[in-house]
Amino acid sequence: MPNEYQIYLNQVRAALWGEPVSWPEEQTDSLLALHAMQGTGSLVYPAVLEQSALSSYARAQMKSVCVATMQNQAKLQWTLQTAWTALEKAGIYAVLMKGAGLAALYPSPERRAWGDIDLFVGKDQYHPACAVMRETFPKALKFDEELDHYKHYNLIADGISIEVHRVSVGLQHPLDERRYARMEQEGMTISKERIMLDGLEVRVPEPTFNALFVFLHSWEHMLTAGANMRQLCDLACLLNHYADLVDYEQLNRYLRALHLEEPWALYMKILEKELGWKSSDKHKHSINIAQNYDHLLTDLLSGRMREAKVEMPVTKNRLARKYYTMRQRMANAERIRRYSPSYARHMVATTLLHGASRLFAKDRHWE
Repeated sequence: MPNEYQIYLNQVRAALWGEPVSWPEEQTDSLLALHAMQGTGSLVYPAVLEQSALSSYARAQMKSVCVATMQNQAKLQWTLQTAWTALEKAGIYAVLMKGAGLAALYPSPERRAWGDIDLFVGKDQYHPACAVMRETFPKALKFDEELDHYKHYNLIADGISIEVHRVSVGLQHPLDERRYARMEQEGMTISKERIMLDGLEVRVPEPTFNALFVFLHSWEHMLTAGANMRQLCDLACLLNHYADLVDYEQLNRYLRALHLEEPWALYMKILEKELGWKSSDKHKHSINIAQNYDHLLTDLLSGRMREAKVEMPVTKNRLARKYYTMRQRMANAERIRRYSPSYARHMVATTLLHGASRLFAKDRHWE
């Protein structure tokens, strides 16, 4: 692993747990680029600015990130309060996911940048909640259609994206989907967990389910657009904050049911070895991941975590489009095999099953 990656990881680990952060001036450009790509600048820069003698260039770059983060959070907080109050007034039970809810678990919440607002309302409340958001923000841009096969409905109010979620995660395998729906029911719709955000009390997912969700959300990014280190910092802070509340036996049952034991083991090793999370015997596993770990960590830090793309020719032939979609998903499964052979096999099985079920189904042009 390149030396700049190790320096970067040392900085993130130190900032995460309130330790002194060093900044080698000669690596300023490469480290600034890494923090920008991994979403960790607002976490690390305040600690560096407090302690280090920096060049005017480095100091200016760091200050601009910190100021932009604080300004954006103020705007996000106002939008969240407006949206949450409107949903509560309408009698809609919402749960705040990701973003602000995770920032509250950091030692210094203002150091966790968040860019949008994710509100889980479930399938039964989905359409009423979307209507409330349109009424509350009448000038908002409508980004998505309000369709029952979408994961969420999205609108942009004064530059802030608000996502109203039918489901928290979209899964292709029907068995995975059914199993996860039961987990979601337990972790979202009956959650009693609350946090305070600048005087606003909001519901957040139940801790054990939240650990699964935060991990699974990041793994979704691994499978498609690419994950980043901030997502792993989120998981480390969540597991640390809820150390006595996460039921690891239940969590392990969730992971087994969704074929995620191997990916979870990879994440746990990054949290322990690179981010300094102090684990307990509760989460120990016996999965051999040594040969896959370096591949995943290096690709994550280098930004090579991207979905495999198979060029699809322009065609109206339905079978041809189905064929190229299957080829792309198979290519992506092969990419994931480099990190998790067991999950790659599950992806292949899912692709074959999903392809067979869609072959004779009515075509959906949104896919």
